[in-house]
Amino acid sequence: MKKIAVIGAGTMGNGIAHVFAQHGFLVNLIDLNSAQLEKALGTIAKNLDRQVTKGTIDESVKLSTLANITSFSQVADGVKDVELVVEAATENVDLKLKIFADLGKLTNENCILATNTSSISITKIASVTGRANKVIGMHFMNPVPVMKLVEIINGYATDKAVTDTIVELSRQLNKVPCVVNDYPGFIANRILMPMINEAIYSLYEGVAGVEEIDTVMKLGMAHPMGPLQLADFIGLDVCYSILKVLQDGFGNQKYAPCPLLTNMVTAGYLGAKSGEGFYKYTAGSKDLVVSSMFGK
Repeated sequence: MKKIAVIGAGTMGNGIAHVFAQHGFLVNLIDLNSAQLEKALGTIAKNLDRQVTKGTIDESVKLSTLANITSFSQVADGVKDVELVVEAATENVDLKLKIFADLGKLTNENCILATNTSSISITKIASVTGRANKVIGMHFMNPVPVMKLVEIINGYATDKAVTDTIVELSRQLNKVPCVVNDYPGFIANRILMPMINEAIYSLYEGVAGVEEIDTVMKLGMAHPMGPLQLADFIGLDVCYSILKVLQDGFGNQKYAPCPLLTNMVTAGYLGAKSGEGFYKYTAGSKDLVVSSMFGK
């Protein structure tokens, strides 16, 4: 397998394209928004420059990586004759179903169709393609060039040969594949999101402040980042959406988003990407935490 397509040029899509291209794959990066494609290519170039500065790659690898990526603004053009499609569009059920219904018609019958969804049912997505046996979840972690894990999710009808191919492909990307089955939230978010939600409830109920909650989890549980800061980096709207998927999928109120999270998302406080969440962030930066919005 040498030629793949990535649908969606946002944070996850450009990271996935970056990693595949860096490991010698020819990548068609697809987004209907031409400005987003241009931005994505700029982001990939900056991230490659950072790798060169750190000495993890040399200039020739940077140049070959960029040369391996071709941008497309039409899905039909971008998926022609590829062997794998990785969809990394917005975490919206209706949008993903539309994309995969189209992919079932636009790609050749041997093409594997993968989704980077973090919570939506692989089986449901596969049901609209006409070849559910070729559909699988390939959930990368953010930031994709740095994080080692790929959560591989089997749909109800996914062929074992497809799973084996994606496992081997993940290893070729210098990632660590973990195969799980298709239930709401899979493993990563089924465990992570209730923890984040409980941290938000602890703040909501006045048990402790933002820094105290995050410090307990960092120093007491050896987490590299506290759950509230992590929620800011994931995006509070994304956390909210995943919790709703868990709540609906299991029919259990224990997964219901905390009222504080609901209010913050409604008010537009989405975390690092909006400049404010549980913390405030310097304009244009997702790295520097200025101060907590809560307490002092």
